[in-house]
Amino acid sequence: MKNTWYRSGTRLAALGAAAALLVGGCASANSESGDSASATTGLINIAADAGDPVRGGTVTFGSYSFPNALDPTKTLAAGSNGGTEMAAVYDMLVRTDPETGEFEPQLAQSLENNADYTQFTLKLRDGVTFSDGTPVDAEAVKWSIDRFVAAGADVAQVWVNSVASIDTPDSKTVTFTLTGPWDRFPVMLAMGPGLVVSKNSEAGGKFTPIGAGPFTLERFAPNEEIILAPREDYWNGRPNLDKVRFVPTNGARGQFESLQSGQLNMAFIMRDEATIRDALAANYSGYLGIQGLGTLGMINTREGRPGADLRVRQAIAYGVDPEAINNRANDGLGIADSALIPETSPWYTGAEGVPYDAEKAKQLLNEAKADGYDGKLTYLTPSEKSAEAAALTTQASLNAIGFDVQIQYVNSVSDLVRKMYAEHDFDMTRGAFTFMDEAPFLRLFGGLGSDSRNNATGYSDPQMDQLLVQVKSATTSDAKKEAIAKVQERANETIPYAVWGPTKVFTAWDNNIHGLKRSADNIMLFDEAWVGQ
Repeated sequence: MKNTWYRSGTRLAALGAAAALLVGGCASANSESGDSASATTGLINIAADAGDPVRGGTVTFGSYSFPNALDPTKTLAAGSNGGTEMAAVYDMLVRTDPETGEFEPQLAQSLENNADYTQFTLKLRDGVTFSDGTPVDAEAVKWSIDRFVAAGADVAQVWVNSVASIDTPDSKTVTFTLTGPWDRFPVMLAMGPGLVVSKNSEAGGKFTPIGAGPFTLERFAPNEEIILAPREDYWNGRPNLDKVRFVPTNGARGQFESLQSGQLNMAFIMRDEATIRDALAANYSGYLGIQGLGTLGMINTREGRPGADLRVRQAIAYGVDPEAINNRANDGLGIADSALIPETSPWYTGAEGVPYDAEKAKQLLNEAKADGYDGKLTYLTPSEKSAEAAALTTQASLNAIGFDVQIQYVNSVSDLVRKMYAEHDFDMTRGAFTFMDEAPFLRLFGGLGSDSRNNATGYSDPQMDQLLVQVKSATTSDAKKEAIAKVQERANETIPYAVWGPTKVFTAWDNNIHGLKRSADNIMLFDEAWVGQ
């Protein structure tokens, strides 16, 4: 099948159009409570007719995690970690449409696929240049992608596993030949590989952010601010905004208060249900998303750790009620659900996760103890309020069934990440993989793939690896859902981690800001943004 623009084998359910109501319920492993239970996902409080765009104005964005570098090989391309900042400088080859779940052209002109989704042909626009004046041609695109992959950044491993070759038959054509079918491959061009960096960015031996995006870097003061200026020669015309400014923030509540005071015009609010509720109640515009795998009990399965014993992992999964985590860590405002995929996802199949069952948990733990396990378990946590509440709830729940859980505090989230991903020095902690509806394989592989570099728990299961390949290679919605349901079934049997629920993410902005576009993984695009009166 060939298309003028790429479309998936079947249309995904609209991610942000019709109201996807969140279902309330009783205290169980699949329920939600709180004032935000009736919130719709997708674009929120957007004017139907904002009028004609006007030029001028500044948008000040409160970054969730302020980037240390604007280099796609060093900074994760996600809305929470610098993806929005980098997309403004580099643009991206492809973006996703949140209302259809489909891929749309951004920097690229078009993308065609063959019948079995093993080859994709990208066509570039005429006359597009980097901010240094050099052309954005096929050679430049290939160089930028090769640079990204060679650095081993972010989704580079998935790229290596998925792409057999990149060919450039002419200056406007880039052909990607895959190792096997993957209908959602274009999402890679909406992430780190799709942020096209000029060769001159490495001139002189020091990286300089030079891209094809709508803005150029005016000032970068680490831990203080990033200021971007509009490009007069941007391929789609000069952006309307005179300036985009990114600043670090101190937590979700601080972001909301800064929005209210006018210090910020826009903020990325994540994993703070009470603050998201208050921002929605204050009628800010924005995009509200619900992402599966947002609240997980991460269990180290490596040899020598308690979690290496399947019965211990099972006891943990059965022994902690997601509703208790929600009540303590989220003030009861979040979604308690032990399934991998939430009901709001177009990939939801109805497959259920592990139910809360304290008696079964005791039985499993006693079996492990009979074989010599002493019941001791260390839980790592930073002292942040929600994380600490989750730790104390887990400790109380597991101690009640016979564990001896000791909480160990770390100085910062950075220290926790180091212990999890670099040193593998933990028994259990709270984490997330933030499932992406745009490409379900990506984050499932990240946390479940035996050879995934992002698999912090060390979980390894050949049968699960085969199921993940089925998720990736399925080219219809029904086939992909069937494969995902099998992943859920296998996860219930092998417990790679305990699932406590999805998480909400609200990218909020003032009502007089218009024209913003959301792409994959909550990256926001400013090329058509403008500020009204």
